[in-house]
Amino acid sequence: MTSPYLDTRQLEAFVAVISIGSMTGAARALGRSQPVVTRLIQELEAELGFPLLHRNGPRISPTQQGVAFYGQAEVILGGLRTIAERARGIAGAAPQPIEIASLPSLAASVVPKVLAGLTEGETPARIHLRTAAAEAIVQAVADRTADIGLTSLPLDNPGVEVHWTAEVPCVAVVSTSHRLAGRAEITPEDLVGERMIASHNPYRLRLAINQALGSFDVTPMALIDSNSSPVSIALAREGLGVAVVEPLTMTGLPVAGVAVIPLSFHIPFRFGVITAAGRPLPPLVQRLIGDIKAQLAALVPGYRLLDDADTGKAC
Repeated sequence: MTSPYLDTRQLEAFVAVISIGSMTGAARALGRSQPVVTRLIQELEAELGFPLLHRNGPRISPTQQGVAFYGQAEVILGGLRTIAERARGIAGAAPQPIEIASLPSLAASVVPKVLAGLTEGETPARIHLRTAAAEAIVQAVADRTADIGLTSLPLDNPGVEVHWTAEVPCVAVVSTSHRLAGRAEITPEDLVGERMIASHNPYRLRLAINQALGSFDVTPMALIDSNSSPVSIALAREGLGVAVVEPLTMTGLPVAGVAVIPLSFHIPFRFGVITAAGRPLPPLVQRLIGDIKAQLAALVPGYRLLDDADTGKAC
């Protein structure tokens, strides 16, 4: 009878080929011969019923189905590695490995400070801190491939439990040579005629920015979309415009050559901490949930906890 499960050796071979870009490189990384890697991928394609790779002599590229399947294969292999590590930890009574999925801004600011507060006996031998977009974080937690998630709002997924939500006021970041660099605060009118640098996601922080500027009937001269605050800050440092970002990134990773200026009007960056719904929480995860909340209160001016009613309403 055909097994309902995929062979992990086939998955490893496929992920290695996509990651490295060649059968030869994947075989070398896996410690197998190239014919074995080729055979494993062919068997996987036969099992799945669709081609994973385009083959043109020595050149290999993923098919459309291969690109989609690659993400799933990574999740499966990551979960298997976590299971193995946790099993070894159980056997040795050691702190269990922990998987944290976070927005880059929170991963670079509050998470390192919280982890540094753990004692040696509380700190697992392996901590995996991965950064991702908000939607990917929610999915990772719902799929139970991450123990804890730090993501922006809105949050409305039955697969996750929201432990608390909060907001911090956004700030403006400009080059130290920019005409606005010496201002005590930046008003909506200051943005008229300026190029604005902001988050590209129209349903999260960008929505709050658009709503705030729209209430003052202000339209920036031009716009640069960015998918992360560090990129927006780097663009502003080069004099390309005024970045409107959350203040967390600059708190965790100060950048030379820029001025961070409060806004005279309120643009909230809203975020929360989540775990999988119905999943018993290990003591370390419970500890982290509380420590992140406490550390943010001390770290970021203007930090404010939100009521449950605010969770799905704004970004």
